[in-house]
Amino acid sequence: MGSNHEGTIRCCVGSPVFRPSHSLKDRGRHDAVMLALRTNNDLETAIKTWFSIPEEDDYVYYANTSVKLSQVQQILGQGGAKGLHSWYWSEENGERRPLPSPPVADIDSYISIFLPTTATASALKSFAFNAKRSSIRSAVANHIISKRFIDNSHPLYAQLAAIPKTKAGLPCNPYLDFWAWSCHALEWCGPPPLPQGLDKPSTTTAPSPPPEAGSASTSKMIMPPHRSHPLLAIFMHHFGCAIPTHEALTTLKLLAAGRTIADVGSGNGYWTMMLRSYGLSVIPVDSAQSEWRVNWLEDPPSSSSHMDDSSGGTVLADGATWLSSQKTKGGKDLVLLIVYPIVGADGGGAFTRSLLAAYAGDTIAVVGTQNHNGYTGFKGMAMDEYMEREHKNDGWKRVVQIPLPSFAGKDEALFVFQRRESWCAS
Repeated sequence: MGSNHEGTIRCCVGSPVFRPSHSLKDRGRHDAVMLALRTNNDLETAIKTWFSIPEEDDYVYYANTSVKLSQVQQILGQGGAKGLHSWYWSEENGERRPLPSPPVADIDSYISIFLPTTATASALKSFAFNAKRSSIRSAVANHIISKRFIDNSHPLYAQLAAIPKTKAGLPCNPYLDFWAWSCHALEWCGPPPLPQGLDKPSTTTAPSPPPEAGSASTSKMIMPPHRSHPLLAIFMHHFGCAIPTHEALTTLKLLAAGRTIADVGSGNGYWTMMLRSYGLSVIPVDSAQSEWRVNWLEDPPSSSSHMDDSSGGTVLADGATWLSSQKTKGGKDLVLLIVYPIVGADGGGAFTRSLLAAYAGDTIAVVGTQNHNGYTGFKGMAMDEYMEREHKNDGWKRVVQIPLPSFAGKDEALFVFQRRESWCAS
């Protein structure tokens, strides 16, 4: 993104006036945009208003597909036609059938798990307790609960396990609000398990007779991998690949314990921006290989490591090279954050491996998939499995694995690993 005469960068392609700091402070405008979005399902107008994009807009969003904002709005108008909302399937005797979408109440309950106004652990218990037997909601709840983990031997366990809810005073988190709307727009109430060993969809047939709405009948309920929606391209370009929550940001603040976080592979800076808004010092590092429509950091990028400046723009560098530099010293005094690490062409996770090899510190946080869909890190292996298989003998221990708001068809989590000696002796 180009710089302007004021020494700051243009933060949104096609919008010369958009400044994240201004829009994030204008809560009245934000709330009005979100209310209109929930009322009218007009994403195009909401995005243009929030980011001050002119009415005539020809920007092409590239992700799994290439689309314009107006085209995504047209697709949203089709609702669940042509299988666009077929996120949940029953599987029985090798045959898979799409299920009816979950009830609105179940979608609302799923969203509530991640709101700052709820205590996540309590909201998750409620989500499970009030689920109908054999329903989509029940399968999702069981899956999320089975994955959630906080090490009860950690000195900060009591604080990590019961991060309190809050009703006021938090920084604006627009991605969370746009995502909450998308759950209703796409009829999504969270990720169930992926089928074991499933790499591609099988032949589908229409359900007959149709089960009760939100019910998976007596068959196994699954989520086919590699399903998505064109809306994701808009979200990725404007916000990023994964959504930070109050619980996740507070968890990182607790475990950072006053240290600076190195956000390596920081992309458009959304996680850096949110972490800084929670009072953390963050150095964003990125190679600038990916294109984003929006940049959430207003200071220009630099090739300088600026270890003494954890409030500036993105450091343009290869992550492993930056960590290994003489000035950074392996990041031994830094917390390493990796958000949505790329898998690589061969699926081996060279990016993640190179960062761990270069890192000399004691705390690694990774945001990525917690199933085997292969979207982040490694093909066919989640981050907790990788650390258990290849780094257990290096003294690393999983401290936290908590769910994050997942876009329709995805299953995201925050993982945190620490070297045993860094906290067992504290």
